[in-house]
Amino acid sequence: MTEIACSTADLRHLLSGSANATAVADYICGRFDAISSKFVDTSYAVDNTYLLFSAYLVFAMQLGFAMLCAGSVRAKNTMNIMLTNVLDAVTGGVFYYIFGFALAFGTPSNGFIGHHYFGLSQFPSSSFDYGFFLFQWAFAIAAAGITSGSIAERTQFVAYLIYSSVLTGLIYPIVSHWFWSADGWGSASRSENLLFGSGVIDFAGSGVVHMVGGIAGLWGAVIEGPRIGRFDHAGRSVALRGHSGTLVVLGTFLLWFGWYGFNPGSFLNILKAYGTTAAAPFYGQWSAIGRTAVTTTLAGCTAALTTLFGKRLLVGHWNVTDVCNGLLGGFAAITSGCAVVDPWAAIVCGFFSAWVLIGFNKLAEKLKYDDPLEAAQLHGGCGAWGILFTGLFAKQAYVNEIYSGLPGRPYGLLMGGGGRLLAAHIVQILSIVSWVSVTMGLVFWLLHKFQLLRITAEEEMAGMDLTSHGGLAYVYNDEEKPYV
Repeated sequence: MTEIACSTADLRHLLSGSANATAVADYICGRFDAISSKFVDTSYAVDNTYLLFSAYLVFAMQLGFAMLCAGSVRAKNTMNIMLTNVLDAVTGGVFYYIFGFALAFGTPSNGFIGHHYFGLSQFPSSSFDYGFFLFQWAFAIAAAGITSGSIAERTQFVAYLIYSSVLTGLIYPIVSHWFWSADGWGSASRSENLLFGSGVIDFAGSGVVHMVGGIAGLWGAVIEGPRIGRFDHAGRSVALRGHSGTLVVLGTFLLWFGWYGFNPGSFLNILKAYGTTAAAPFYGQWSAIGRTAVTTTLAGCTAALTTLFGKRLLVGHWNVTDVCNGLLGGFAAITSGCAVVDPWAAIVCGFFSAWVLIGFNKLAEKLKYDDPLEAAQLHGGCGAWGILFTGLFAKQAYVNEIYSGLPGRPYGLLMGGGGRLLAAHIVQILSIVSWVSVTMGLVFWLLHKFQLLRITAEEEMAGMDLTSHGGLAYVYNDEEKPYV
């Protein structure tokens, strides 16, 4: 909020007919300035509270990931997958603090990488406060959590520590710098030299978060190979079902709840007017935040329903796990354009994201690719669709509201805005796939070469809870003696 100034000289001129005009003007301006400062302080407090609350919601998604992962693996690996989700948060916290945030948002910098605020030095600043760091850290560990699902049930514990540290401390921050920092080469927030005159509108991270995590998981799963028993000797797919549909549903609802911090929270502040009119004096960023929550909801709901009936037609039954994954695929897809599309467009996004997920799952079976949580297909595939969707359906009015300051900015191709935004988004997809494939592919290959990636066949058959974590997650005791 801009502070409103009071001029003693101007006020003294208006009070020239009264005695002691100077003293009265000084007193009035002094009171006015004090009140104006309080309003400015209040606006900062409200915006930072909103951002912190959003960060808490995004962090709560880690609990959702943990429950979803636990329910999607076999009972003998529950402790292992739960511990890896804890490690994503704690290792990500340390490494994102030391250098991840600086590489992502350390301004001023070049278009490729940031280089200020290492260890949060010179913090807070005029650009960032601690709430912003917390919010971005929650996003970073979400990307790592996506990857852990792809390589579940067969990965050495040390490999989780290494890849999670590298992903949250180096690989992910550089991508977020490209598209979210004001200095990034593909950012829509640049003041000049925007990519195709538009920059990339990846508002909450279909590419930056979901594609990064999904592509990293893809390479981990490819280099490791499928779990024992996932495909029979003839190459036919064999379902290795998770042990708890209850945990899958619980995790899905927790992720749904957290997505209301993930997408609407990406506005970063709430007290901002868009220039009210007589027809809509109540309209401002608070309205855009509400619309973003609605588009997020509709995309997920549409994707879930499409998956429900689509899988019924394809396989002949109603499957709760498929519906939950379809719902999350809709959320991953709408995350890019949630703030710049109409609610009806979100329904289109959700419908096609469901078929993208179904199609990639079919392709994965044919290629004998094994991903216990469908993470690469869901986050990578649906995330890529969401980026393309935004290039097609971004609405001019919403784009100008959120990315103001550049008249004539390109918007969605199907909305009459030409193809420049879509072209920028295609570049984003290609750059993320290339960067993550080279870097994380190399990390997983090196882990494989040094025999640090996959556990032994004996450990895999017994389950990692017994071999690595001291016991099973579920303990049953049927040895109680009867009363005598």
